Amino acid sequence: MITRRQFTFGLAALSAGSSAFGGLANAATQHAAGGLRAATGFGPLKPDPASLLDLPEGFTYKVISALGQAMSDGLNVPDKADGMGCFKLDEQRVALVRNHELTPKDRILQPASVASHKTANAYDTAPDGNALPGGTTTMVYNLITGETESQHVSLCGTIRNCSGGITPWGSWLTCEESIDKPSAYNSKDHGWVFEVPSTAQTLVSPQPLKAMGRFNHEAAAVDPRTGIVYMTEDRGDSLFYRFIPDVPGDLIKGGRLQALAIKASPGYDSRNWVNPAMPLQQWLDASWIDLTDPESPEDDLRKRGYADGAALFARGEGIHWGDGELYFCCTNGGKKQLGQIMRYQPSASEGTEHEAAKPGRLQLFLESTDKSLFNFGDNLTVAPFGDLIVCEDQYTEVVDNHLRGVTPDGSVYPFARLHDQTELAGACFSPDGSTLFVNLYSPARTVAITGPWSARS
Repeated sequence: MITRRQFTFGLAALSAGSSAFGGLANAATQHAAGGLRAATGFGPLKPDPASLLDLPEGFTYKVISALGQAMSDGLNVPDKADGMGCFKLDEQRVALVRNHELTPKDRILQPASVASHKTANAYDTAPDGNALPGGTTTMVYNLITGETESQHVSLCGTIRNCSGGITPWGSWLTCEESIDKPSAYNSKDHGWVFEVPSTAQTLVSPQPLKAMGRFNHEAAAVDPRTGIVYMTEDRGDSLFYRFIPDVPGDLIKGGRLQALAIKASPGYDSRNWVNPAMPLQQWLDASWIDLTDPESPEDDLRKRGYADGAALFARGEGIHWGDGELYFCCTNGGKKQLGQIMRYQPSASEGTEHEAAKPGRLQLFLESTDKSLFNFGDNLTVAPFGDLIVCEDQYTEVVDNHLRGVTPDGSVYPFARLHDQTELAGACFSPDGSTLFVNLYSPARTVAITGPWSARS
């Protein structure tokens, strides 16, 4: 069992959800072969008088940050709030490091302070010398008073910072969902992972972690036992990656990039789009393929990996580490293309020459057959009570996006319903388990949700 204490490094700590995957780690019950099962969860959702976010009885939310708000550094909150991580600072305060999935063309639509931001610490700039608007903001939130005490831009000059992941050493890995090359809008290659310390109080100096690969990054999760980083890719023909660092916890020093394959079936297609072949909740032994030239100037990592036998996934997105294993969403996987959740358990000898004798294994944990129960799962997190909390990311005129709870046996329940035509993103729990933070993508808002979580303990 990974304890919360093991995740704590000095004053910075990972979200409490990582400390225990609860019943999910031990689940053996399959959900109904013909479709999803509905669970009770926290009960029916109650209409929000403000017509923003419906929650179960006893739960409330508070908007703690919003597009255009003045921040402590003189800038204003940018738009398109996406992936986010929560870190313990002290007994009262947490740091929330939040992505902003902005392109160079989005700059003119941002608050004036962001559109005209000039700094030597921008990774990339527009021709006029202003920083590209993508990056991260960090806010300090007081769990006792319910107040946001400070906010500032912590990384800038990047493109489409989609999701990312928390590290055991107290930083946020922010991932560019971009393979942009120099153009009339920017001057550098993009498609990298950047690291942002959760305790940084000013703009960090950006260092692309190029050995971790250049591709359409989505999210990342770190195994605290080995320091291996697992990464998803948001493409219809995506791969599932791992990065074995030369020095665990010091990613800038390089390492090996690999892609997952199914040991008995090279080129395995997990998407189940045509002639579905990946069965529900059955384990498949994994192997890993070395990827050369990780900086991939031709954006062909996934093509080269597949040619060498790597497995295909349907738009790999949110990923989260749990109790000795991880889960990740494939947004439009499945026969009905409504979404899947994969589960990976590493080998006891993961990343070493001995892992082939007892390899890691992959499981299709959930596949949606009913969009009213689960529709386009994206970011996800692990609740302290053992369920998954999944953010939906579907844009239609008739379907509201939800936060979905997923129980250890794969049953699904609604936890929140969003009435704005935007997506939910960046769900993460405070280390004490009292508060669920989540972003409303655009216009950007971050909300803090509290209530009777013990009803699911």
